[in-house]
Amino acid sequence: MEISSALAMLEQESGELDAVLADLDPEKWSLPTPSPGWSIADQVAHLHWTDLVSVQTATKDPAFEALVKEVAAGNSSDFIDTEARKIAAQPAEVLLAEWRDGRTRLSDALAAADPAEKIEWFGPPMRPMTMITARIMETWAHGLDVFDTLGLAKPAGPALAAVARIGDRTRGFSFVSNGLDAPREEVRVELSLPDGQIEFGPAEAANRVTGSAWGFAAVVTQRRHLDDVDLTAVGPVSEQWMSIAQAFAGPPTKGPSAGERATGTEN
Repeated sequence: MEISSALAMLEQESGELDAVLADLDPEKWSLPTPSPGWSIADQVAHLHWTDLVSVQTATKDPAFEALVKEVAAGNSSDFIDTEARKIAAQPAEVLLAEWRDGRTRLSDALAAADPAEKIEWFGPPMRPMTMITARIMETWAHGLDVFDTLGLAKPAGPALAAVARIGDRTRGFSFVSNGLDAPREEVRVELSLPDGQIEFGPAEAANRVTGSAWGFAAVVTQRRHLDDVDLTAVGPVSEQWMSIAQAFAGPPTKGPSAGERATGTEN
């Protein structure tokens, strides 16, 4: 996939959430989402803050290096959430406008970046395409939180392909972050997309995950339990993976229990 196509996918996914937020009454921005302690405003502010920091590192702004040192020297484990909540305190219309502007700035910065040169981050550095994929995944996941809060079904769209890829690539990370050895056994993943199918792993693998890309994305971003989506895991490695899957960086966290988040889906 070309950088331009990936950026278009990111903006399409952001635009879907934007369309919901644009018509949302200001007082509803304070509604609690299924993610404990996070309001709708917090969700948007988190996306916006991460966009702004991504712009800093993509443009080699010295402010990013200073931020990394500040985070490393600090004692707070929730630095990102704290900074996002400061942004979330703004009036809804200001936050929405700033998020839109930040998205444009990020798109411009990543379009101008050398696609072969890795960009510094809080964890391992990544190429521009990887950063875009990560932003698509986060936007999809946090967008689902907002859709769920408002009782809306989140449609299956093109972004699912990107979320599925990062979900598959983080299989080993999901095990290691939970203090487990990454399995040597291969896993076959077969997922249905709105316009076809996406597959990972050797066709002969005994361990398999099959079903909808929507369901897979919801499980690996810890927005749904395996039992609540159109997804089947066969084999001990697949079953264990789907119980601890985590497509996003950070310490291990636990997804919802069966039946806890089973509304607002569109597989």
